[in-house]
Amino acid sequence: MPRVCAVSYLNTVPLVWGLVHGRQRDRYDVSFAIPSECADRLADGRADIGIVPVVEVARLGLRVIPGAGIACNGPVRSILLVSRVPFGEIRTLAADTSSRTSVQLARVILAHRYDAEPVLIPHSPRLSEMMAAADAALIIGDPALAVEPSSLPWRWLDLGDEWKRMTGLPMVFAAWGVRAGIAEDSYSAADFIDSVRFGMSDLDRIVAEEHVRRGMPAELVREYLTRNVVFDLGDNEQMGMRRFLTLVSELPANAPAVKAII
Repeated sequence: MPRVCAVSYLNTVPLVWGLVHGRQRDRYDVSFAIPSECADRLADGRADIGIVPVVEVARLGLRVIPGAGIACNGPVRSILLVSRVPFGEIRTLAADTSSRTSVQLARVILAHRYDAEPVLIPHSPRLSEMMAAADAALIIGDPALAVEPSSLPWRWLDLGDEWKRMTGLPMVFAAWGVRAGIAEDSYSAADFIDSVRFGMSDLDRIVAEEHVRRGMPAELVREYLTRNVVFDLGDNEQMGMRRFLTLVSELPANAPAVKAII
């Protein structure tokens, strides 16, 4: 069976629901990791197919399975940039580097909307420690969902909302990528689309299980998966992805600490 690496965050649960619980479950060997680790497993051959940060697709020479991924078309809630100084004055950014797309999105937003190019400091996702170590912090995924932004004593940005305001386009964070050398007849692209459709049709079960497993309010889980995250990647999402990758390519190649996270 093809080895599939899926992301361990809440936003991937509907994507893999069919692969784990549906009629596709006997066709793939599914394991879980953070986004950057999924990319690394594809790079070194430990996985054949993975949900990977979009910035990794070209770098790793991956073949994209179209139609399904992780995106947003406005506030995403799970990618927060928190700052104790005005955003244009950020000089150091403590970054959770588990998602390389989110790190580059922070760089793009800060450069284009706030004229800031901070030094990036890789850091574990503990917000109070991050804020003590730098002017600002980038926190993503489930750790960001555990934070109530409105109760924070600092300024904050939802980077999905910032991207939408800047470009008018959806933001694509991750896509299904297939490692070079994996035969197209060894998997079915339709399986990955059917998997997420099965997940969204079984949302009540997902909410009931995941809010307990992750210690999150059920209403937060439901709202996040239905209002913040987009799983269908259509033409607008493809346009957003191309725009994002173009802007990333224009960032300074010699930005401080970038080599530590890419």
